[in-house]
Amino acid sequence: MWSKMKEKYLEYSKEVNNAIENNLPLVALESTIISHGMPYPENVQTALNCQRIIREHGAVPATIAILNGKLKVGLSDEEIDFLGKAGVKIQKTSRRDIAYNVANKINGATTVSATMYIAALAGIQVFATGGIGGVHRGAENTMDISADLEELAMTDVAVISAGAKSILDLGLTLEYLETKGVPVIGFKTETLPAFYCDKSDFKVNFRIDSPLEIARLIKTKYDLGLKGGILIANPVPARNSMDKDLINKAIQEAIAEMNQLGIKGKETTPYLLSKIASLTKGKSLETNIALVYNNCRLGAEISVHLKKIR
Repeated sequence: MWSKMKEKYLEYSKEVNNAIENNLPLVALESTIISHGMPYPENVQTALNCQRIIREHGAVPATIAILNGKLKVGLSDEEIDFLGKAGVKIQKTSRRDIAYNVANKINGATTVSATMYIAALAGIQVFATGGIGGVHRGAENTMDISADLEELAMTDVAVISAGAKSILDLGLTLEYLETKGVPVIGFKTETLPAFYCDKSDFKVNFRIDSPLEIARLIKTKYDLGLKGGILIANPVPARNSMDKDLINKAIQEAIAEMNQLGIKGKETTPYLLSKIASLTKGKSLETNIALVYNNCRLGAEISVHLKKIR
């Protein structure tokens, strides 16, 4: 009954449907990065390149969004271009918004939490993104904590990211994940990468140096019935890593301006990313793109191994 009900709302691209039918490795991708994360046309080109990289590394990309009342798993080039051109006119969609948007046929670009949920419905266990949301600076007063963290606590999907976004409180984000029992794996690193920077002052739970070993961990976790996600922290390549002092100065300036303007809630991250890109004269956008590509490569490699060891 549940399977039939689920299929009522899910719609797969031909490529993704073929992958499911033939048990091919899949990697989920979010769509908020297209509509809210970058300007046009870089957003569309980045999304298409993400898909190309995943294919080149032996897996099938499944970019996720809500279109015309359907949970779309796998987007055409035309659908990606539509999201990119529409930009922030497309509703940024977290888990909270999924049912409302589907019921009212509101087009939605899925955040990490919504993408994880829809990927799990479709049976996809690997998801590559840029950086997760987390505990915002000053959350002890505002209680501004991303739904991404709660989704990681509940949903059986492994998320590859360049750590948490630098605009967040990384220490409190790790504490939250610790409380929820979410393992944080450093790929070839013992410290949590800080999105634009390849290092931070905070330790991950475990260091693993090969995609195969990460795939084995994923399989073991779910074989044991341990619910919830896995955060795989993949540092931005060193050649693309930004100077820590430079990016922190830009972040502080962006946060101060955001607070003066009274920007809050789900508009916070898009505003800060855009402002930081302006302050760094585009360097942060270049780094953002590089880290997303890097995560797509690792996601594909993990997904390929995961299929082989089942």
